[in-house]
Amino acid sequence: MTTRTWESLTIPAAGTYNLDVAHTSIGFVVKHMMVSKVRGRFEKFEGAVTIAENPLESTAELTIQTESITTGVADRDGHLRSDDFLSVEKFPTITFKSTRVTGHKGDEFTVVGDLTIRDVTKEVELTVEYGGAGTNPWGQAVWGYTISTEFDREDFGLTWNQALETGGVLVGKKVKIEIEGEANPAA
Repeated sequence: MTTRTWESLTIPAAGTYNLDVAHTSIGFVVKHMMVSKVRGRFEKFEGAVTIAENPLESTAELTIQTESITTGVADRDGHLRSDDFLSVEKFPTITFKSTRVTGHKGDEFTVVGDLTIRDVTKEVELTVEYGGAGTNPWGQAVWGYTISTEFDREDFGLTWNQALETGGVLVGKKVKIEIEGEANPAA
C-alpha cells in the first residue's frame, strides 16, 4: 500500500477505498428492559471512503440493507424488520453520507454526516479511530478503522415501545453503533 505521513500518522495515499465487507462488522447495542443490553448487526452493506490530499477534507458513504438485521433471535429479528421498527419493505436501506471532518486528535477523527433511517435524515457525529495501514498476505492493501456513535432512535421515527409493570420501558431510546473493519483500494 502506498502510504504517506500526515501530522505524525502514517495514512493511506489519497484515493477511494471500499469497505471490505468480509472484514467489517456493523453492530448496534440497545438497552433491554432497563437492565441489560441486546446486541445485533447488519450483514449486508457497502460503502466507500475517499481520502483527500488533506485528510480533513475526506468523505465517506455507507448503505445498509435493513432486511439484513440480525440479533440471533428469529422472533426479535422479525419484529425489528416490521413496521414497528425498520419497516424493511418500505425502507430497504439505511444510509450515511459524511458532510465534514471537524477535527482530529492523534489517530481519532470526528466525522459529521447525514444518517437516514425510515426516510428521516438527521445529522450525527462519528468518532473514527484510524487503525493503521498494511498489506495482507495476498498482497492487497488494507487500512483499518473503528467507528462509534450514539443516537436517539425516536428521532428517526422508531418509537415503538412497551411500558413495564415495574416501571420503565422494554426498549431503550439510545442506540449505540459500533463498526470495526478494513478498507481496500477501489478497483
